[in-house]
Amino acid sequence: QVQLVESGGGLVQAGDSLRLSCAASGRTSAIFAVGWFRQAPGKEREFVGAITWNNGRLDYADSVKGRFTISRDNAKNTVYLQMSGLSPEDTAVYYCAAGVYRGTIVYARLADYDLWGQGTQVTVSS
Repeated sequence: QVQLVESGGGLVQAGDSLRLSCAASGRTSAIFAVGWFRQAPGKEREFVGAITWNNGRLDYADSVKGRFTISRDNAKNTVYLQMSGLSPEDTAVYYCAAGVYRGTIVYARLADYDLWGQGTQVTVSS
């Protein structure tokens, strides 16, 4: 089994940067991809970006391209979401998720992710 734990959320001001971490443990060899999603109050959970575990292929939502960057540290089994140029519209609970035991994945499709972290709150004040 794989477990995911997010950290790094908090309260920041508009224009600030913040880095979220998603630490994976357990059978990490089963991970195909790790995605980041967010859910604002009253809205559906939406795709932010994702990285394929083995080859590092990246994909981002249009709303965050150029501002958010996903990276990974294989030695630490950790995926990062570096966020810059934050605005109040980025306020949400951010989740990381893993697609495991898969040969392919549609990055933006929630149903393709099998395991979810507990989420971390990011609040951006104006």
